[in-house]
Amino acid sequence: MQLNHYNTNFKKQKHPITLVCDNVTNAPNIGSLFRIADAFGIDQLIFCGSDIPLGKRMTKTSRSTEKYVSHSVKDDIETVVKDLKDQGHYLIALEITENSQPLTEFKLTTTQPIVIILGDEKFGISETILKQVDAIIHINMFGNNSSMNVVQATGITLYEITKQLNS
Repeated sequence: MQLNHYNTNFKKQKHPITLVCDNVTNAPNIGSLFRIADAFGIDQLIFCGSDIPLGKRMTKTSRSTEKYVSHSVKDDIETVVKDLKDQGHYLIALEITENSQPLTEFKLTTTQPIVIILGDEKFGISETILKQVDAIIHINMFGNNSSMNVVQATGITLYEITKQLNS
């Protein structure tokens, strides 16, 4: 028999993770980020940018998770990142750079609350933000493309990070 959310024995659990989204503006992606945030029990979602569509197109993919996933919209990611760093968060950027390390090799060695920064759908994470983080990780890619959709990348990353937090 196939199980659903009423008859599984998944244990509800919160993880000390904040997702910071830098100018992620595609409504279906935003809705899916709410769902993935709920699925992995993260603390909060922060959307940074001036045109974040939280309307009807977003709710088609969020499946009402926006009603109970803590979230906010802020204009300036630089202020958000500085404030989180000042509050003692461990900042991880999900980006392919010359010195990023593969997610498969990344070992979480902190007990600080975690921030995972997700880049703009077209341009990624700015150099200004990359200079402020504690770690830069990427997902190894084996095809022709050098990037993947922000939601799929977030799901893979949250799976690995929460696995490490729970072990």
